[in-house]
Amino acid sequence: MRKPIIVGNWKMNMTVTEAKAFANELKSLDLDSSVEKGICAPAIDLYSVKEILKDTDVKVGAENMYFEESGAFTGEISPKMLNDLDIDYVILGHSERREIFKEDDELINKKVKSALDHNLIPILCVGETLEERESGKAYEKVENQIRKDLSDVEKEAMEKIVIAYEPIWAIGTGKTASAEDADDMCKFIRELIGKIYDENASEVIRIQYGGSVKPANVVELMDKENIDGGLIGGASLKPDSFEKLVNFKRR
Repeated sequence: MRKPIIVGNWKMNMTVTEAKAFANELKSLDLDSSVEKGICAPAIDLYSVKEILKDTDVKVGAENMYFEESGAFTGEISPKMLNDLDIDYVILGHSERREIFKEDDELINKKVKSALDHNLIPILCVGETLEERESGKAYEKVENQIRKDLSDVEKEAMEKIVIAYEPIWAIGTGKTASAEDADDMCKFIRELIGKIYDENASEVIRIQYGGSVKPANVVELMDKENIDGGLIGGASLKPDSFEKLVNFKRR
């Protein structure tokens, strides 16, 4: 039985002061212990958020990292730095990193392998543009991303990796893929993992949906067979909203 996983992605939001206030409020909320939950925060917030939440079951993740441990890579964060803060997750391959910062699959593959080597849980993001979906190339796009991003990654890592299906056209737009469309793609991803590895790998890997997930639609999405969680942007920026997302099973 795969454990549900709800993770917030703050993106470039939350000053250190705001992040501290959020984390302190989150500590006081009654969050479902049967759901794995976490916050992926900007690098500048990680120390404060981790310190405040260290005695809770809320995990903390980074929004990105470079694959080297150290060196002349100005402005980057290394896996070794994240290990020193006892960080749990790292988001890799988010569409904003791919589209805006031109990260390609070769780089993302190096980051995935480096994260695994440093006992970080990669949340690997994949997804298509609206043009690719409308032209019937959505499944081809996602398959290419997964095959390249997981190149030379061992089967045993599948129980550690989380894949987040995020159709680019649904991120921050207010548009959401229908629950059926989201489940169909997550099923496709699960079957693809089975083809690349084996049936056991396809059963253990957790697949999130991301793209305008909010308290109003989280139950419908989480009811689907192949959707194990959500990677959530805007709706994760307020503690009461995040609480409703985590507690979807109680509704």
